[in-house]
Amino acid sequence: MELKTVFATRGYEVACFERAKVDITDPGQVEQALAQYDPAIVLNAAAYNQVDVAEKEPLAALIVNGLAVRNIAIACRQIDARLVHFSTDYVFDGLAGRAYTEEDATRPLGAYAVSKLAGELYARAYLDHALVIRTSGVYGPGGLDTARGNFVEMMLRLAAKGSPIKVVEDHVASPTFAPALAERTADLVERGIDGIVHLGGGAPISWFDWAVTIFKAANVNPPVKPTNEREFRTSARRPKYSALSNAKSESLGIAAMPRLENAIQLYMEARSKKIAPAAV
Repeated sequence: MELKTVFATRGYEVACFERAKVDITDPGQVEQALAQYDPAIVLNAAAYNQVDVAEKEPLAALIVNGLAVRNIAIACRQIDARLVHFSTDYVFDGLAGRAYTEEDATRPLGAYAVSKLAGELYARAYLDHALVIRTSGVYGPGGLDTARGNFVEMMLRLAAKGSPIKVVEDHVASPTFAPALAERTADLVERGIDGIVHLGGGAPISWFDWAVTIFKAANVNPPVKPTNEREFRTSARRPKYSALSNAKSESLGIAAMPRLENAIQLYMEARSKKIAPAAV
């Protein structure tokens, strides 16, 4: 949604494909759709992102996050379109203890992460000038229109229930504001940048501290306590420190990401506008 808004505002003619219209796991459908519109730029933000479920159905994750990217890359090559593909901080193992750069070696820890790395490799295997953007913990107003939402919405739903909330404090990421990500994606495209570029939220923060920041911005005060990986076991292993460094993007002239406190305030303002009609 945010990508569509940003590119349309900049004067691009934008065509969006939902799953019901184009199944990206079907090479024929992908080829037909792209041949019909003959786009100059293709943005792939589709993903299988159920990290824990992927451990039970790794093939499903690989098909969407890996093989489907291959379908798109091949179709882009046929019509000479530029591909912009979104990947994740989960391609790293989180053991570096610092924000990851594009030069750091990847080491995925589970089925979801492996499938996302496969997508990166397919995009760059079939296209000489693909742009792969790695990001982290994306949240934006568009999350209000999806069934799963995002971390912010999940925290606010839990807060509304009034029950005690536990959030891990020993996992660190760089939550990314979707509208800012979309704007900087457009900047990279217009500068003709290719290869791998990180666009994370710009500030490493634990999920617990991020939850506290969200509650403060929403002016709510639920009972929230820190927990850790040992107490809160999940099916999939996750990188413990997967924050992303934006040094490369900034060196390319791309604006720094907004401060986390500013971004969450912008989110809350946008959220209020979206839910206001339903509250009347």
